[in-house]
Amino acid sequence: MIERDVDLFVIGAGSGGVRAARIAAGHGARVAIAEEYRIGGTCVIRGCVPKKLLVYASRFPDAFEDSRGFGWSFSEQPSFSWPDLVAAKDREIARLSDIYEQNLKKAGVAIHRQRATVAGENLVRLADGAMIGAETILIATGGAPHVGDFAGAELAISSNEAFNLPRLPEKIVIVGGGYIAIEFAGIFAGLGSAVTLVHRGDKLLRGFDEDLRDEVRIGLEKLGVTLVLNEEVASVEAGEGGGKLVRLKGGGAVAADELMLAIGRAPKTDGLGLDQTIVMRDHEGAILVDPTSRSNVPSIYAIGDVTNRMNLTPVAIREGHAFADTVFGGRPTSVDLTNVPTAVFSTPELGTVGLTEAQAREKGEVDIYKARFRPMKATLSGRDDKVLMKLVVDAGNDRVLGVHIVGEDAAEMVQIAAIAVKMGATKADFDATMALHPSAAEELVTLRTKWTG
Repeated sequence: MIERDVDLFVIGAGSGGVRAARIAAGHGARVAIAEEYRIGGTCVIRGCVPKKLLVYASRFPDAFEDSRGFGWSFSEQPSFSWPDLVAAKDREIARLSDIYEQNLKKAGVAIHRQRATVAGENLVRLADGAMIGAETILIATGGAPHVGDFAGAELAISSNEAFNLPRLPEKIVIVGGGYIAIEFAGIFAGLGSAVTLVHRGDKLLRGFDEDLRDEVRIGLEKLGVTLVLNEEVASVEAGEGGGKLVRLKGGGAVAADELMLAIGRAPKTDGLGLDQTIVMRDHEGAILVDPTSRSNVPSIYAIGDVTNRMNLTPVAIREGHAFADTVFGGRPTSVDLTNVPTAVFSTPELGTVGLTEAQAREKGEVDIYKARFRPMKATLSGRDDKVLMKLVVDAGNDRVLGVHIVGEDAAEMVQIAAIAVKMGATKADFDATMALHPSAAEELVTLRTKWTG
């Protein structure tokens, strides 16, 4: 028996689901949302927000050391407390989660703090057995870390557990070569752990510009991270004192306190009840949708990582807003996924928008402008830091196709540069922009010589 009816039921209260629910309610829809864990989803609770807080923490040792070059001195060596960092992080996450919840309530959205599954094309089943009829169902359940398929994989942790370890590991092995693996390698190395990064490929960050990939590798090595490339984990055994012995397929072995797997994420659709419908999914379980986020079932939509289109939080938020405007606001809207800026919060960090050099060359002739230089801060700190800046330009029409940066505040610079790239700015537009001196970013508008290397 259906106990109550709504215009929209959202399964998953992450960034995308919350945005969709709030905007739909603002359009006058009767909206309910269900979340089985904590309101805020992966990004707020155990993803980009706590990750960035830990990144900040990991950079303080270098900042303390650099300050000596600017006249500062310390009578005592700074000390670090992992439990204090985790507690501070937890307080901030709780604050943000509460804000998300309050915003839902202010919008008039009914919140169900339990698991919800699809029971039919217009029907949702809650964990307590209640059945809710919905004119439209939106699935925004996100993704979950892949688990290993080797012996002893149950001994490994994922990024989910890494945020709340009881103690900072003295030694940690991280498996993977993407965003999460590289960011956590930098976090743990910066906080003092001995880090070994194992990756099955010959280079990190597949899909990024080659110069960026090389620069991030150099940065990791400067941090003291041991890179083991072209290698995979064969098995893991429990070691002495709760440690792990990680055996590699090439015959080597690494002893560590923790083994963290960062080998990708999969859409969370298993056990969601989609077998009760004809909703189409791909081989990874991702829900197939059209440009308006609608599945092949007219009443069921999906947004964010569960669709495996472009797995970034701002994309999920934009998709949620567009969905609500389309279905309940009378404004059909699709999301443009070209020239989406992104960052890897490595140390130094990476920011990028637009086409890589390789992608641009596939489309036609390009001009490359590139500089690698020592930033002003490093002249007094004495640190051997470098900043890499690269512009990929269409040789035919002078349009800037890509902006790629590795260095301090790369993400901040690329967010602004993304506006110019999205608007179709040319290299001449960049050249005509007055430089802001002294800054690292001024290099973006003072690059004059084409790279011929």
